[in-house]
Amino acid sequence: MNTKNPQFDVVIVGAGAAGIGCGVVLKDLGIENFVILERHQVGASFSRWPEEMRFITPSFPSHGFGLLDLNSVALKTSPALTFGQEHLSGKEYALYLETITEYFQLPIKTETDVETITALRQCKGFVIQTNRGELRSQFVIWAAGEFQYPRLNPFLGANLCIHNSQVRSWSDLEGDEFVVIGGYESGVDAASNLAALGKKVKLLDRNSSWANLDPDPSISLSPYSLKRLEIAYSLGRVELIGEKQIEEVKAVKNGYVVESEYEKWFSSTPPILCTGFDSSLKQIAPMFDWSNGYAALTQEDESTLTPGLFVVGPSVRHGELIFCFIYKFRQRFAVVVNAIAQRLDIDTTPLQVYRREGLFLDDLSCCDNDCVC
Repeated sequence: MNTKNPQFDVVIVGAGAAGIGCGVVLKDLGIENFVILERHQVGASFSRWPEEMRFITPSFPSHGFGLLDLNSVALKTSPALTFGQEHLSGKEYALYLETITEYFQLPIKTETDVETITALRQCKGFVIQTNRGELRSQFVIWAAGEFQYPRLNPFLGANLCIHNSQVRSWSDLEGDEFVVIGGYESGVDAASNLAALGKKVKLLDRNSSWANLDPDPSISLSPYSLKRLEIAYSLGRVELIGEKQIEEVKAVKNGYVVESEYEKWFSSTPPILCTGFDSSLKQIAPMFDWSNGYAALTQEDESTLTPGLFVVGPSVRHGELIFCFIYKFRQRFAVVVNAIAQRLDIDTTPLQVYRREGLFLDDLSCCDNDCVC
């Protein structure tokens, strides 16, 4: 840090979609005494996606008619318009976030790893220890994301597998036949991309995600993924094997055996692990109440245990409402910043535009995933 033990009004941890989006809202309110801390670079998780991976939510420049691009994190911006792409790659989206960072002149400290966060007594703020020194802040917004925390050990022998987050390009994998474990978005993405390369794939899932018709894309597959899977299946390159709970992977002569309770599948190549990611909040788990299985938050997305600690991004959850897509969790940026601004005695009038644009979702009773047709 440039100064010894600098004092900020707000520290944001993470410079991904959530951290950058929140930074823009702070700027819109004229809050300047904040910093965004990033372990790597802006949009690092997106830039580490497999080369072939694309956004499942489509981008379209429609804000001129009152509809913000689904993947935008700032008003009057559109990744689709910037790149001329409906389904962006991770590298393209990382560049979009970098562009926003430069345009709004967001204060970012890259290559800064947050090691510990300590809440001071009597709600006096926080001490944040990083690899570059210590700083203090009245408020902390946790926006660290999930991609950096893959679930690598869901069953015995998982260390013999390759997690999809460890793949830089599906064309790098040698072999003609693969077993993919996990049938949600990342599993379907892996299977579809391998099939597009002419490979044969067995897609194993403990449920049958491809048959789930729930209208909430946080629970069921997106139309984009379903269509790609349908094409791969129709070409005979993907075999769908549902309702199989994998218990162990073993190394055998000339390959691997994937085992459920009653069945086995042989693979000549390391199985692909698509078992998702853990919440980054586990890095500061004692600062939250986990009694319901997820971090409990107030109506302003503040920890119920640690006042002044807010959460934005895919880890935000309120009961059955899961905010794991950008178009969902971006609606909470202004809610968090509004709460902070009021405590800093800052005029929140500029946030009215966020309400008009549908980016100030503070009434969760209106959220309903029912679809009649």
